[in-house]
Amino acid sequence: MRKMVSIIVPMFNEEEVIEECYMRLKNVMNQSGYRYELIFVNDGSKDKTLEKLDAIYRRDDHVRVLNFSRNFGHQIAITAGMDSAKGDAIVVIDADLQDPPEIIKQMIDKWEEGYEVVYAKRKERKGETFFKKATASIFYRTLRSLTSVDIPLDTGDFRLIDRKVCNALSSIKEKNRFVRGLVSWVGFKQCALEYEREPRFAGETKYPLKKMMKLSLDAITSFSDKPLQLAIYLGFMTSGFSFIYLVYVLMIKLFTDSTISGWASIVSINLFFFGVILMILGIIGQYIGRIYDEARDRPLYIIESERNKRKEIKRDSLIM
Repeated sequence: MRKMVSIIVPMFNEEEVIEECYMRLKNVMNQSGYRYELIFVNDGSKDKTLEKLDAIYRRDDHVRVLNFSRNFGHQIAITAGMDSAKGDAIVVIDADLQDPPEIIKQMIDKWEEGYEVVYAKRKERKGETFFKKATASIFYRTLRSLTSVDIPLDTGDFRLIDRKVCNALSSIKEKNRFVRGLVSWVGFKQCALEYEREPRFAGETKYPLKKMMKLSLDAITSFSDKPLQLAIYLGFMTSGFSFIYLVYVLMIKLFTDSTISGWASIVSINLFFFGVILMILGIIGQYIGRIYDEARDRPLYIIESERNKRKEIKRDSLIM
């Protein structure tokens, strides 16, 4: 029997790109010679995304739609798609067509050569602002310097993974997920496939600065404890400076006739130390918050309904 490839497409308010995304993915897979399924994950969209996905799945048996009960986030949508995928290989791609679907055939060729993870590496990012490119570059290089896991530079979630890699990822149930980091963490034989990233086909980015900051925090706190170590070093440094300043004040008081005047300097020093303390507490709070999420053990996502083979299945048990 021919091998099967599952394509996972997370979607949040993507009504403007759905049809083009579907047609390009279908053309690529029809030409590939493989059996395939297209899994669209509707991540709580507020526009006509679900309505348009319904129309597509009714006319194409290759299409499956997972509909979340609310917005759970891009990384969780990818996770739900992986949990549901039936393929021997699984490809994750965004709906905005910045990552060309035509690259998938090259990924499959690499997979057939024996690679179990084929990740797409951007050699050029068209249509993105200087700020977006600069912050992305800083993020990837900062993350690499902070973690012992070899997370490739300039890569997103666009990649192909083998079934055994998908099974390994499905066994990991941590709540604040950074999928591309987890793919690196599980190991297996991996290789890069360079490509030029295109401008967004239509619509607006679903990763504004606020979401990018959250993703960055999830990535750093999931794969590194160096911020906690930094907090310790800062604590020792500020304690040392405080002790030196205390000795200086005592020496002036005991051995000179000078009076220590001026509350401004005292207030400034106190504000500095309080600022450092608050920063350290903030770092610790990030880790404690993640411990709290794990302790609550809430499901990663809730699927309100599943469209599969021209029928809609509503099941309360679709909770992961």
